Amino acid sequence: MATAESPNGLWHRKNINALQSDESSSHGGSHNHVQGEDLRQWQNHAQKVKVRILEQVQGQLSNLLDEALTESVQPFTQNNHTANGKMTKSHTSRSHRMEDGKVFMDRASLLDELFEINHIRTIYHMFIAVLFIFCLSTLAVDYIDQGRLVLEFDLLFYAFGKLGTVTWAWTVMFGYTLVVPYYTLTVWGAFYHSVPSKTALSLGTGLVLAAAQTCVLGLFPVYVVVHNQLPPASRFIVILEQIRFLMKSYSFIRETVPVIMKSTPKEGETPRFPTLSSYLYFLFCPTLLYRESYPRNAHIRWNYVGVTAGMILGCLFYAYFILVRLCVPIFRNETNQPFSKRTMVLALFHSTLPGIMLLLLCFFAFLHCWLNLFGELLCFADRMFYKDWWNSTSFANYYRTWNVVVHDWLYYYGYRDFLWLSKRKFRTAAMLSVFIVSAVVHEYAFTMGFGFFYPVMFFLFAVFGVVFNFTMNDKRQSPVYNIIMWTCLFIGQGIQVCLYCQEWYAQIHCPRTGNSFWELVTPRSWSCSY
Repeated sequence: MATAESPNGLWHRKNINALQSDESSSHGGSHNHVQGEDLRQWQNHAQKVKVRILEQVQGQLSNLLDEALTESVQPFTQNNHTANGKMTKSHTSRSHRMEDGKVFMDRASLLDELFEINHIRTIYHMFIAVLFIFCLSTLAVDYIDQGRLVLEFDLLFYAFGKLGTVTWAWTVMFGYTLVVPYYTLTVWGAFYHSVPSKTALSLGTGLVLAAAQTCVLGLFPVYVVVHNQLPPASRFIVILEQIRFLMKSYSFIRETVPVIMKSTPKEGETPRFPTLSSYLYFLFCPTLLYRESYPRNAHIRWNYVGVTAGMILGCLFYAYFILVRLCVPIFRNETNQPFSKRTMVLALFHSTLPGIMLLLLCFFAFLHCWLNLFGELLCFADRMFYKDWWNSTSFANYYRTWNVVVHDWLYYYGYRDFLWLSKRKFRTAAMLSVFIVSAVVHEYAFTMGFGFFYPVMFFLFAVFGVVFNFTMNDKRQSPVYNIIMWTCLFIGQGIQVCLYCQEWYAQIHCPRTGNSFWELVTPRSWSCSY
C-alpha cells in the first residue's frame, strides 16, 4: 500500500530532478552547438559546390545551344535564300556561320513583347498623358497671351524647311550608292581571276572607288548643307543619310570582296556576284550588315504599320512641345541679362528633365518605331535593334545594348577587323579606336546638324565614355550601379541640352564677324554675353 509523501520530501525530489535535468541539458546544448557549427559549414560548402556545378552546367548548355543554333541556321544560309518571297539556290561559300559573323533570325523587338504586359503598357499610356498635358498647357498659355486657341508649329515648320533640296540631295546619294559601288565591284570581280597582277587591279579599283566615295558621299552632302543653309532637321536628314550610305556601301564591299577573292570560277564559267535586287533590299532594310538573304515574314501587318507611323508623328510633336515649353523659355533670355554662375547651374539642372525625355523619345522614335516600320514594310524578320539597355549596371553593357544596329557594324568592321590586322594583340587599342571613331562621327553629325562646332558630344564620348567603359564594366552587377548609370545619363543629357541650347542662341545674338579657323571652332557662348 502506497504511503503519502510529505510536501518537503516532494519538493526535495523535484529540486534534485531539476538539477540533473539542467546538467544534462548543458552537456546536450554544447554538443548541439558543435553540431550546428558543423551543419552550417557543411551547408556553406554545399552551396559553393552547387554554384560551381550550376556554372559548369550553364556553360555546357550555352555551348550546346550555340552549336544547335548554328546547325539549324547553317542549312538556310548555305543552301537557300529568300528573294521576292521565293526560295532560290545560294552559294555555300557565302554562308555566314556563327563564328564568322552575326546570324539573323526571326525575333520581335523587345518593346513589342513588353507592351503585351499591362503593367508596362500603362507606363506607355502615362507618356501619352504627359503629351496631352503639354498640348493643354500650350493652348492655355496661347489663350492667355494672345486670346486664341490655336496651336502654332512655326518652330517645327522652320526645322524641316527646304525639303525639296533635301529630296534631290538624297536622290543623288541613293542613286550613286546603288549603282557605283555595285557595278565597280562587278567589273573588278570579272577581271580579278584573269589578270596577272591582281594587286595592281585591286589597288587601282580601290583608289577610284575611294575618290568617288569622297566626292559624292563625302563632300557633296556637306556642300548641300552649307551652300543652301538648310535648317537643323533638314541638315540632320542629309548628314545621317550620308553616314548611313557610307556604312551600307562599306559593308557590301567588305562582305562581298573576300567571297569573290576565294571563289575561283572554273574554266569557261563566269564569276558569280550578288544580285542587284539583294543589294537594293539591303539599302532599305534596317541593318548595316550585308547578307544576300535575311529571314523574312510571310506578310505585312498594315495595322502595325499604321500604328507605328502614328507613334513616330506623336514622338515628333512630343519633342517639339518639350523644346517649346521646357527649353526655349529658359535659354531665349529675352531680358538680355548675361548668364551668371547661378543661372548656369540652374539651367544645367533644369535641362536634365527635357534632356532625358528627348533621349527616350529619340530611342523610341528611331530605334523602335522607325526601324520596325521599315522592317515591317520589307518583311524583315529580325527586329533586335536594341536590347534591355535600361537594366544595364555597367556602361560597357549599355554601349552594347543601346543601339545594336550600329554596335554590330562597329564590332565586326572596327573592333574585330582591328584585332585581325593586329593578330589579336591589342584589344584595348581596338576598343579605343572604336570609341574614337564613334565620337568623331557623332560630333560630325552634331556639328553639321546645328551649324556650329561645339565638341560636347566628342568630349562625352571620347573622355567620359572611355572612362566609364573601363571603370563601370561587366563586373558591376549590383542594382546600385544601375542607379549610377541612370544618374550619369540624366546629367549627361542635361549638359548636352544646356550647352547646345546656350550656343544656339549665342550664335543668333553674337554672330561671327569673320571666317578664320579659330573663330569657326571657338564656341560663341564662351564670349557672348547676350
